[in-house]
Amino acid sequence: MFSSLYSKLVLCVFVISLLGWNSTKNKASTDSSQSTVHSAKVKPNILMILCDDLGYADVGFNGSKDITTPNLDVLASNGTICSDAYVAHPFCGPSRASLLTGRYAHKIGSQFNLPTEGDESKGIDVKETFISKVLQQSGYYTGVMGKWHLGYQSEYHPNTRGFDDFYGFLGGGHNYFPEQFKAAYKRQKESGRAFIWEYLRPIEHNGKEVNETEYVTDGLSREAIRFIDEAGKKEDPFFMYLSYNAPHTPMEAKAEDLKVFEHIKDKKRRTYAAMVYAVDRGVGKIVEKLKATGQYENTLIIFFSDNGGKTVTGANNYPLKEGKGSSYEGGFRVPMFFHWPNVVPSGKTFEHPVSALDMYPTLAGLGNAIIPDGKQLDGKDIWNDFLQGKNPRKDESLFIMRHRKGFSDVAVRKNEWKALKVYQQKWKLFNIKNDLGETKDLSSQHPGILNELVSESKEWSATHVEPQWFHIEKEGEQWRADNMPNFDKTFQLP
Repeated sequence: MFSSLYSKLVLCVFVISLLGWNSTKNKASTDSSQSTVHSAKVKPNILMILCDDLGYADVGFNGSKDITTPNLDVLASNGTICSDAYVAHPFCGPSRASLLTGRYAHKIGSQFNLPTEGDESKGIDVKETFISKVLQQSGYYTGVMGKWHLGYQSEYHPNTRGFDDFYGFLGGGHNYFPEQFKAAYKRQKESGRAFIWEYLRPIEHNGKEVNETEYVTDGLSREAIRFIDEAGKKEDPFFMYLSYNAPHTPMEAKAEDLKVFEHIKDKKRRTYAAMVYAVDRGVGKIVEKLKATGQYENTLIIFFSDNGGKTVTGANNYPLKEGKGSSYEGGFRVPMFFHWPNVVPSGKTFEHPVSALDMYPTLAGLGNAIIPDGKQLDGKDIWNDFLQGKNPRKDESLFIMRHRKGFSDVAVRKNEWKALKVYQQKWKLFNIKNDLGETKDLSSQHPGILNELVSESKEWSATHVEPQWFHIEKEGEQWRADNMPNFDKTFQLP
C-alpha cells in the first residue's frame, strides 16, 4: 500500500512539474527578447559605427533617393530605425566627447574642437571615465578604429582611455589617399617644418606609425575586420567603436566609387555620395566577417553620425532645416539604427527621442558593467523602453547649444515641443512632431510652454563650466572680448 501511494505521489509531482515547465516555456516564448537578455545576463558584442558629418537623408533607410547604401539598409530593415535620434552637440569634437563620457560637453569644458594651431597638450579630463574603460573593466576586448579627436598626449590616448586596440589618427580628420598624404608629409618633414597638419600625418596602430596603403575608409574597414577576427578567438565579448571620418572633408573619393554615381550631376554631391558608399561597402564586409566567425547573432550594431550633414560639401538633411553646426534639427538630429538578431525588433521604427548621451548607461547595462561611484551621466539606460517601443524620456528635456561670436544658439526639446533661439533672434517654439522642418513659430499661441522650456534651458546652462580650450586662439580672444557666454541675454524673453 505504501509502495502504491509512493508511486502515485511521484507521478503527481512529475505531472505538476511538467505542467509548470510547460507554463514557463510558453511564457518565455511570448515574452519580449528583452526578458531573455536580462534574465540570462547575456553580454553581447557591441559594434558602434559612427560616421562623420553624415546627412539625415543620405542613407537609403532614411530616405535617400540618389545615394545607395544596400548593406546599411539591410541591417536597418532587419533592426529598428530611430527617427528621433540626437547627438549632444552639432559638431565633431564636443559631440564625440559627449558620446564617450556620457556628459554634455559644456559640463566638462569641451564646448569647442581641440586646438589646431600647434598646441596639442589638451584633451578630455582624465577624471572622466570613458564608456570604453567601463566595458574593458567588465571583461570586454575593446577597440577603436578611425578618428579620435579627444586628445593627443599619452594621458588622453585611446590606449589609456580604455581601448586595447587603436588604429587610426588622433586629430579631427585625415586625407584619404596614402600616396597623396604620405608625399605631402614627407615634403613638410624634410623642409624642417615644426608643425605638420594633422590630416597629413601617418596613421598609427597603438602609438606606432604604420604604412597605410589603402584609401583610408577601406583601411579602417579592413582593421575593423582584423579586430573582429582577433576577438573571435577570445572568450570575452568585444566592444568596437568604428569611427569613420567619412564623409568629412577633404572631399576625396575613389574612381570606382565615383563611377557608381555618374548619374549625380553635381560634382560635390557625387563625391560625397561615393564617400558614403565606401562606408557602406566596408560595413558589408564587416558583417560578412561577423557571420564567418560566428559572432553575428550576438552582436549589437548601432549606426549613426556625430552631427548633421555639412550641406556646402554635398550633404542632404531633408526634411530637416540647416545642417552641421546648427541648433535647428539639421544640426544634431541624425540617422540611426539598432540591429541585433532575435533581440532588437525587426522592421520597426522607434519614434521617440534617443540621445547619444544614452549610449554610455545603456551599453554599460548590456555589458553588465559597473559605473564608477561618483560618475555623472546626462543620459539614461533606454534599453527596456526601446525594446518595448515606449518613450524613455517622457516629459524630459534634451538640450543643444552652439557658441558663436558674442552670442549662443540654444535649443531644448521636450515631448513634441522644441524651443529655439538662433542668430540673436527672438525665442521660437515649434511642434516638432507636426512641423519637422521648423517652419511655424507657435510661441504666441503657447507662451506658457515657451516660458517653461526657456526656464529649463537656463537652469541647464547654470551647470556649464568655462571652455578648457578653443579651436583657434582667435576664438578665445573673441570669447574674452565679448565677455561670453552672456547667458543673461540668451535667456531673455520679451
